[in-house]
Amino acid sequence: MESQQFKAVMFDFDMTLADSSVGIVECTHYAFRMMGVTEVERSSIHSVIGLSLQGMFQTLTANAEIERAEEFARLFVKRADEVMVPSTKIYREVPGLFEQLRGHGIKVAIVSNKFRYRIESILDAARLRPLVDVIVGGEDVQRHKPHPDAIALALTHLRVPAASAMYVGDHCVDADAARAAGVSFIGVLSGPMSGEQWSARGEHCVKEHIGEVAQLVRQSGGVRV
Repeated sequence: MESQQFKAVMFDFDMTLADSSVGIVECTHYAFRMMGVTEVERSSIHSVIGLSLQGMFQTLTANAEIERAEEFARLFVKRADEVMVPSTKIYREVPGLFEQLRGHGIKVAIVSNKFRYRIESILDAARLRPLVDVIVGGEDVQRHKPHPDAIALALTHLRVPAASAMYVGDHCVDADAARAAGVSFIGVLSGPMSGEQWSARGEHCVKEHIGEVAQLVRQSGGVRV
């Protein structure tokens, strides 16, 4: 597809805009302890960050029982209310990236399986909330990524057509959701995917860090995807 002018850039949150791994590992271990489930390695938890909480449980345990997945989600959220905001660290390139995009008239949105109220609290703590136009979280849709529903809802709030929007994420479910929603996609390397893995999937990605997204968007008025 030829270069195009983007009017909005939407971002995943966990491991795309912020390192929330410490809190997510803690909340997962807490929920497993309360449920009597054998704890798993940190690396395994890292690989499922970005899925819904129910999806995390089912993937980590190979247990498809909906009731157990819901119990995990409740316990995870209980612990997250205590530890997630202070343990989450926004990547250092993010404030400048948001400012650059908005300075060029490009709207900024966050679209995540994470709860919207949690994202808002983290952004408030980092004094970044005024730089984000729209936030769509896990409580705003019934079907989570890789379904396109959250991205579609964000586009409605942004009043931007899919053809004029980009989604940025760290996980393959982000790419799948972007494609299903009809928006362009750029992968980052702060999650489970390497540059080689993105390329193997036919996706474009940054070379080093998320701050490069601003340059990709600006190049020739857009980005070749």
